[in-house]
Amino acid sequence: MALPALGLDPWSLLGLFLFQLLLLLLPTTTTGSSGQDPVPRVKYYAGDGRRVLSLFHQKNLRDFDTLLLSGDGDTLYVGAREAILALNIQDPGVPKLKNMISWPASDRKKSDCVFKRKSNETECFNFIRVLVSFNATHLYACGTFAFSPACTFIEHQNSYLKPILEDKVMEGKGQSPFDPAHKHTAVFVDGMLYSGTMNNFLGSEPILIRTLGPQPVLKTDNFLRWLQRKNLSPTQHRPGPLPPSPGDLAIPSAPISMGPENDVGGEKVLQKKWTTFLKAPLLCAQPGQLPFNVIRHAVLLPVCPGPEMSGVSRAWQISGTRSSAVCAFSLKDINRVFEGKYKALNKETSRWTTHEVPDDISPRPGSCSVSPSSDKALTFMKDHFLMDEQVVGTPLLVKSGVEYTQLAVETAQGLDGHSYLVMYLGTTTGSLHKAVVSRDSRAYLVEEIQLFPDLEPVRNLLLAPTQGALFAGFSGGVVRVPRANCSVYESCVDCVLARDPHCAWDPESGICRLLPASIPKSWRQDMEKGNPEWACVNGPRGRSFRPKSRPQIIKEVLAIPNSILELPCPRLSALASYHWSHGTATVLGASSMVFNGSLLLLLQDGVGGLYQCWATENGFSYPVVSYWVDSQGQPRALDPELAGIPRERVEDSLTMFGGGAALAAQRSYWPHFLTITVLLALVLSGALILLLLSRLGALRARGKVQGCGALPPGEKAPLSREQHLQLPKECRTSASDVDADSNHLGTEVA
Repeated sequence: MALPALGLDPWSLLGLFLFQLLLLLLPTTTTGSSGQDPVPRVKYYAGDGRRVLSLFHQKNLRDFDTLLLSGDGDTLYVGAREAILALNIQDPGVPKLKNMISWPASDRKKSDCVFKRKSNETECFNFIRVLVSFNATHLYACGTFAFSPACTFIEHQNSYLKPILEDKVMEGKGQSPFDPAHKHTAVFVDGMLYSGTMNNFLGSEPILIRTLGPQPVLKTDNFLRWLQRKNLSPTQHRPGPLPPSPGDLAIPSAPISMGPENDVGGEKVLQKKWTTFLKAPLLCAQPGQLPFNVIRHAVLLPVCPGPEMSGVSRAWQISGTRSSAVCAFSLKDINRVFEGKYKALNKETSRWTTHEVPDDISPRPGSCSVSPSSDKALTFMKDHFLMDEQVVGTPLLVKSGVEYTQLAVETAQGLDGHSYLVMYLGTTTGSLHKAVVSRDSRAYLVEEIQLFPDLEPVRNLLLAPTQGALFAGFSGGVVRVPRANCSVYESCVDCVLARDPHCAWDPESGICRLLPASIPKSWRQDMEKGNPEWACVNGPRGRSFRPKSRPQIIKEVLAIPNSILELPCPRLSALASYHWSHGTATVLGASSMVFNGSLLLLLQDGVGGLYQCWATENGFSYPVVSYWVDSQGQPRALDPELAGIPRERVEDSLTMFGGGAALAAQRSYWPHFLTITVLLALVLSGALILLLLSRLGALRARGKVQGCGALPPGEKAPLSREQHLQLPKECRTSASDVDADSNHLGTEVA
């Protein structure tokens, strides 16, 4: 009789009951990111149509490890496994293959490699490890060559590669590693190649070597026994650029070494060895934290007034997690440290001590000089190759739970006239982070892009500025990544909040656009604050002006009475916090709840109207999506304040289930509801059983008196009031302890 009075059929009543269960069991809060760790504002998974990538791959080719850009920026040379490719990258989209030459290891070298117990399926090949432009007509390449490093010159004409002649292949020991898994580095400066790699088959002899060019070949001396496998460091040669790091640096506070270009070796001491080899610790740490002491990659930052060195560092593993940092070091500080005092190891006490330069040694050990240094200066340097001071860097970006492998940097000028440093960071899981360094030297992450379908490391990153793209190499090919995708920001608010220096809002076309060389004055951007309150207003702008947020479009939803609706809220930014409002009220009623960002609404009388999902980011709140909810057969009058806003009818039903109606075709929550109902029934049954057991125990306890046992054996309970059981004297209770209902009131005994 109650159902007709309520106006609900059994299905509607069940829906109301299940909705109340959801209110009790499901979480109702959604918040944005918190903490000091930077979070990518937007994340794109592999294959996401919003961030279109172009993949070049070639059948039967693997390990696209080495990338080189031609002088005109139109051709990308790629060193793959046993092949070198020339790709045309002039046009947007997938790079086109110009031509390809093969450079396999010889059959004899492969047989020797297998004989040395190396795999003929994964290791005994020629992996290209060095690929540099030697001059206008030749490239210089080196490879592992089946654990027998080899190098060769490659002639090219109009970026077309000519085949490699076998008699032009020479030994590449010291320039390329034996093992493709070994770390390595190489940079070509002033006609000379500087390499850092392993100099033997076992990978136990690290070496820093200078080859090619007019100067004699120089390498590190064998006395540097402490320079172990993981202690390879980048060598800086005045005045050339700093090469990338060959790999991990594992001594406390990762070192950097220096070696001038005019070093010709010693005459008696350190013949054909570096006479200017010095090292200094690089210190990069946050206050109160362990230093980042493993360098993965290093580049020169294009900043003014002078260049700075930036390195991708990784900290030691702590409690099963890893952290990465991008640290900047000033070359002025580096030069100052190399001009300071020296350290020496006391072999008796195994302690480091500080030493000044002796007065009778000139020129200074390790310094640039026209004539060769004296034997006394070289002997001093052999025992004092470590500098006393540390080069202290500035952490630009610190990120936990991520291991960065590669770094590429560029500068981009914003509408405010300032240049901003943009960093592209590859990870061990195949992701790319785009970071921007603000004017206060703090970096924030604009986006994260999953480059590859499989979780594998980014092996190389190369910027092509004239093409406006970034190229990433991995095992299966080369991915072309546009350095910005401004069109993904569909509103001025979203475009400004992104704080991408490559993007600005064009109010005339209503599109977030890539900044051209000549930027119109009407375009909007706020790199300093990222605040749309003044950047997205019409007419004269001022930071004190606060515009009224109105929805750009309203989605109309017609729903079945007594049904449950799901109103989705798109997450445009991971940095924002989200909340829902109903009309002018910011607090939702009892007939609604938030689950996974969506609003679940039980449509009853009075719950229709305007529902908006709001995002609050950087102190600015704006509506992400707006719904006008009407009940079928009972349309609501339009709010006059919403006049003039475009409407969009939502054709696909958002109804989860309705009164007496069939389940929604789009999405059904019945399995979840039934599961929750069964679980709740089990919980209530268990609670009821526990309650009955506890009540039964209490009744049994009341039937006993403290100190009294059970009835004596053989005695029976009285059959009538006259035939009552005579209790022992010590177990009789006082008459004052029993009330009128024969309830026990106390424990006093007669």
